[in-house]
Order: sequence, then structure tokens, then C-alpha cells
Amino acid sequence: MKRIFGIAAILLSQQLYAQQQQAPAYPLITHDPYFSVWSTTDQLNASTTRHWTGTEQSLTGFVKVDGVIYRVLGAPGHLYKSLAATADAAPYSVRYTESKPANGWEDPAFNDADWKTGNAPFEKEQKTQGTPWFSDDVWVRRTFTVDDINVDNLLLKINHDDNVEVYLNGELIYNYVGWLNHMSYFPIKEEAKKKLRKGNNVLAMHCTNTKGGAYLDGGIVTEVKDKWADKVQLATQKDVELSATQTAYNFTCGKVDVKLTFTSPLLMKDLDLMARPVSYVSYKVKANDGAKHNVEVYFGASSDLAVNTSAQEVIAQQYNSEGLSILKTGSVAQQVLAKKGDDLRIDWGYLYVAVPQSSNVKQYTTKEGIAAGAFAGKDKIEKVDKGTQLVLNTTVSLGKVDGTEKEQLFLVGYDDIYSIQYFGTNLRPWWKKDDSYTIEKELKKAQDEYATIIGRCNAFDKELYEDAKKRGGDKYAKLCVLGYRQSISAHKLVKSPQGETLFLSKENFSNGCINTVDVTYPSAPLYLIYNPELMKGMLTGIFYFSESGKYKEPYAAHDLGTYPLANGQTYGEGMPVEESGNMIILTAAIAKAEGNANYAKQHWKTLTTWAEYLLKEGFDPANQLCTDDFAGHLARNANLSVKAIVGLGSYALLADMLGEKATAEKYRNAAKEMVPKWMQLADDGDHYTLAFENKGTWSQKYNLVWDKVLNLDLFPESVYQKEIKYYLTRQLTYGLPLDSRKNYTKSDWIIWTATLTDNAADFSAFIDPLYKYAQETSSRVPISDWHETADGKMVGFQARSVVGGYFMPLLSNTIKK
Repeated sequence: MKRIFGIAAILLSQQLYAQQQQAPAYPLITHDPYFSVWSTTDQLNASTTRHWTGTEQSLTGFVKVDGVIYRVLGAPGHLYKSLAATADAAPYSVRYTESKPANGWEDPAFNDADWKTGNAPFEKEQKTQGTPWFSDDVWVRRTFTVDDINVDNLLLKINHDDNVEVYLNGELIYNYVGWLNHMSYFPIKEEAKKKLRKGNNVLAMHCTNTKGGAYLDGGIVTEVKDKWADKVQLATQKDVELSATQTAYNFTCGKVDVKLTFTSPLLMKDLDLMARPVSYVSYKVKANDGAKHNVEVYFGASSDLAVNTSAQEVIAQQYNSEGLSILKTGSVAQQVLAKKGDDLRIDWGYLYVAVPQSSNVKQYTTKEGIAAGAFAGKDKIEKVDKGTQLVLNTTVSLGKVDGTEKEQLFLVGYDDIYSIQYFGTNLRPWWKKDDSYTIEKELKKAQDEYATIIGRCNAFDKELYEDAKKRGGDKYAKLCVLGYRQSISAHKLVKSPQGETLFLSKENFSNGCINTVDVTYPSAPLYLIYNPELMKGMLTGIFYFSESGKYKEPYAAHDLGTYPLANGQTYGEGMPVEESGNMIILTAAIAKAEGNANYAKQHWKTLTTWAEYLLKEGFDPANQLCTDDFAGHLARNANLSVKAIVGLGSYALLADMLGEKATAEKYRNAAKEMVPKWMQLADDGDHYTLAFENKGTWSQKYNLVWDKVLNLDLFPESVYQKEIKYYLTRQLTYGLPLDSRKNYTKSDWIIWTATLTDNAADFSAFIDPLYKYAQETSSRVPISDWHETADGKMVGFQARSVVGGYFMPLLSNTIKK
């Protein structure tokens, strides 16, 4: 369904520069790949808030006006009670076989005495707490006991890879061809539910592994409902305002208006502030009828923000420190840096909610599902300090509120203790410079500096929006706003053991790699504009990998591992031309941005090795992967050849800046000589081909953008013009396809392609469909950079840092020529 919004700017007394704007998902708390909470509906109080992976991480907000409670933030979270717990909640054993059993194996009366006994989960791993499973099929039977069968909302809780069929006491309750990548819940139909009986029950499962990984873990749960949730009124949301660092919602709660603002002060010129893991949640309240009203505000945060799955046990406490009243929660196990992968959330370190100490403040920890009743004063507050799915509750009385606005600030912070493992060394977060730096002191600084920081955020938000609007218009500026916090929070800022800045990305919902070079490459424009030191922090680890001798290939590595473990490349195949070209181009871009080649000088030997590789192998690439690896291998890739040519030109630029005139001349001449050959081999009349001498094909030559941005003067203007003219005939509803093979596209590459235009009309012709995609996509996730141009649905990837590439047109105006 099309989602329409107004375009009027709202300028507040604090100079907050925000636009009413809709988004696929709305950033609320955005700091790093683990501390990242979003709203996935246009109405903030219409759904439970989520981690960017989609897993529920509930934030809840209420406002009580003269005794009437309105919900402004989130929706009731899901609280489950296990009848047959899955392995993530409690260990269990089963009977199983990997040989096809006789008919009736799913029946409770079936004799499984000759089956083996094993622990769940079953997975394709030798080192597992469950049972290693390497065959094609496994059949599993587990017995569980139920004392009371009068239950509502019976669900199957399961994670499986691949195809599965599941029976409850012989009745089929679930079958699926394919796999899941996390625990999921599926309602059990009434007819099947009748099979549940008092005493012993049998859950029987058959899973087939067709390829890749293998996994099976399943159980039965019931959902416990919050009896007060339906009695709370929904506040009326009037609008939402998005800016680079803030998301603000305006509500009417009866006779009171409420502005609820989420600020993550990611100001890149101040790395200490940017790295401080504290977000602001501000309630601003005033009467709208000229009278006075008793007002209380409530903010709740689930302990799910501090665990990978809601089944993990947590502890919680309330204490006072630094003049703040503080709630804290974290996992009991505290397995620091023990997990790596993509669809994961942090389960070490601690979540904090803090407010200034006051008699008007109440803080307490409860189980999920009773917050509304407790705030209403209808339920006795049963405080807990250990369990699963706890809630950190904070209420503040604002007393009598009239037409003069009152503000209540909540601080939400996270101390991850150790953030990254870097070649065997565990690195602390950037802000923890030594043991004298504590999270309580960071919370205190955040509180004390609030007014100043909000002023700085407002000024920056306005500057970014105006600069982007001047470069590309209102729609382009709004795309930049969408990309800003998403890109930054897909990274973690730390210092290497040598004291160097490391700004390490997670390849979100792609494969989970850390510091992937071909993710750094599209992300780069944002950081080149606002702080090249962060750009260096994205390259330094890759340089170190080669220069330390740990990586011995004559071309650049693909990645440094799987997040959060940066111990060496884990991607199964290199991208030699892609990554070598990326590293050289981005080093040249740093030199342009800073006006010197000092960073390149530090790594000149390595850059030279990579340039020599491009000179030898880059012009007519072999059957290699490029950054668009989802499209498969491609020999003689014309766009990859452009990267090699531009990479050689960038190396020549650096050599010239370093006074290596002969080297500069050699590599520039080599690059220039390749261009007419490229034009000949890629020529297809009114455009250039996807691969050399492959007539009837085409592709976006987005790598050409660096020739223009870095002023390399390698390709004639006619190449840009021919391609742009042809692309404009190939656009679909939601943008320009990546190439002639499929209708899907990459939004970052479209914006790079748009940067090659020489007039506003052509630029807008590329931007407008992308903006339409951002407004109308049915994929309610932090904006996906890989979508179908026909229907606007995501194909894969979400919350990735590559949307920093949306800033390429702005970079083209700001980088030193």
C-alpha cells in the first residue's frame, strides 16, 4: 500500500531540522551492530520494537494523564511458557535415527527402543552441545509431560535447516520445504491442539538436509498475554519527523500533547561522542486545552536487548551512582565474544536505563507482561532480579502540566565490556580508554551534556539536509537522512593494539563478515565527507592483514573474519581485482579528502603490490567474483575492468602526490591506454556491454564514478553520456536494474550511476524511483540495498552500511579537486 507524507519542514525553538517522512523502518537506538533498535511500522505504538535482524527487543512507553494510560511506544511483547522447552531454554534428550524408520514412526505408540538417544539440537557441527548430524535425514521423537491441557495460544517453537515435518501425538502440525535461520513460532490449529493430552505427549520431527548447514530443534510453548494491554488506550500519532541523528514522534494523549524523540548523537567529527554507547529518549509534554493535568511518564526496556534469544537467563539490579538512578541487566552466562555470525544479537555486557535521582522517580524490574497493570496501579509490583524476559521499568511523575512544556529524559546505554577480537586480542570499546572510564560516568556525561549535544545534533541535521538538498533536491536529501544512522551503526569503533583507529563493519544479513572490503567500498562516501579518519579505520585492518604476513596473496583480502571476530578472512573465495581496486581507490580518495598522501605513504609497498596485480590481471578479468557476488561469477566483466583501470589511475594519482613522477607516468599511461581498448571490447552500439564482446547485454558501470569524483580524466565524457542515455530507457517502477540478467538492483549503485549525470533532470530521473521504493516498499526492515525494481520488495540484505554510498553525489561536490 502506498504511504504518503507531507514535505513541510518543522523548525523547533532548538533549531531541530527534521522532515515529516516515512521509512521502511525507523531508527530509535543506533550505535553498533548489536545495540540497534528499530520500529518497523509507521505508527510507533502499532508494533513491538525490534533489533535490525527482526528479533523482538521491546521498548515500551506510556503516558498517564489524570489516571488514563496511553501507549506511545511499542506494543505488548510476546511472553512464552514452555510445555516442551527447546534447547536454547533448557537441555533435553530425544530418541533419534538417521535411517528411514517403519511407517507410523510419528505415532505415540511407536516402539523406538532400537533408536539412539541424543541431546538437542541436531546440527552439522562436531563441536556442539547437542548431537552432530552429518547425514541427509534425521527422525526425532521427544516425550514431554503436560499437567494442564487447558491452555490458550498453543505454538510450535522451531528452528530447522532444511525441510521438516512435525507431528504432535501423530497429528501433522507443521511442514515446510526450506529452512529458517532463527527460532520461529507457529500457531497450532484447534484440531491439532485437541491431540494434546494430560500426561505424556510425543513431538515427532523429520528433517532433511538438502545442502549447506543442517539444524533441528523444536518444542511446544504457550503464549502468556498481558491482561492489561487491551485496557490501555493508544495515543494518536500525528506525525513522525526524521533527521540524520534523531527520530521524533508527535502524539495526542487526550488533553495532553507528547513529543517523543530518540537521539543517537552520531556526530562523526567527535569520535568520543560518537562512540559513547548512550542514546537519549525524551518525552516533552504539554496540555492542549488550557487546563492543568496530572501527568506521569513511563519507559520500559526488555532484557532481550542484552541476550541473543529470549530464552537466555538474565540478572537485573537497581542502584544509584553519579547522581543517577540506574537499572541494569545482562545475561547470567556472560560468554564474552563467544559467538560469531550474522543472525545474532549480543549476549554479554549490560544494558542500562538511567534518569537523575529524584523522589518523583520509581525504578523496578518485573517479568514481561505486567508493565501496564503495574503502571496503572492495578497489579502488585512483583519485583524480580533473575529470570528470562525481564523488563526494566522507570516511571516519573511530572506533577501538574499546563501549556508550558515539561521534558523528561531517559538515558539508554550499553557496556559491551569487550567489543571485538582482533587477531587474537580482545579489544575494549573506544570510550573505555582505561579502567577509570566507567559506563556510569559515560551516562553522567551524557546527562550533563544533553542540552549542548542536542544543539549540536540539530545544527548538524540541518547542515546535512540543506547540503544534500542543494546537491540533489528534497528526495535525494531524504534518502541521505535514511542512510545516515543505518550506515554508522553497522560499524564498531575500537583501537587496535597498536593504537590505530579501527572502524569495523558487520556485513548485516549478507554473511556476517567483519570489515568486508567490498562493503567498505560502497559505504565510503559518507565517511570521506564527514571524517576521513573513519575511512582509514575501515582500511587499516586490511593493510595490517597483508603487511603482518598473515595474508600472503598478492591482492587484497576480502574480509577479516566473521563479526565480532576479526582474526583473518573467512569468506571462501577471494575477489582479487575487486578488493585490490577498492583499496587503492579508497586510499586515493582519502588523499584527495585530506589534501595529502601521508596515509598512502605508510602503506606504499602494499599498494604497489596490488597495483602490479591490477596491471597484470585487471583489464580483462578472469572468471572472478565482484562485489555483486550474488549475481555469480562472470568472466570479462566490463564494470570490473573499469574498476581496475580507475584503480591504476588512482595509484598514479597517489604516486604523483608522493613525488614519484616516473611511477605516476607509468601507471597513468597504462590506465589511459586501456580505455580505448575497453571501449572497443565493450561496445554494443548505443551502450556498453555487461562483459567484453557479449553483445545484447548491459550493466550499470557505477565504478566509473571515481574517474569523475577523483578527477582522473581517464574515460571520455562520451562514455558517461552514452551509458546514461541508455540507462534511462531501462528503468522500471522502482529503479534501474543492476544489469540485463535480472530485474533486481542495488540502490547504492543507482545513486553512483546518477552521479555520472550532467544535469538535474537526468539525476532526478534516477533518484525519483529510488525514493518511491523507500516510501512504498512492503519490506519493513532498515532499508534494504538489494531490491526488485518491478515490485519494490527486498531480495536480501538489510540494515547494511552500504547506504553510506547514498552520499556519493554530495562527495562529488565536496572532495578536493
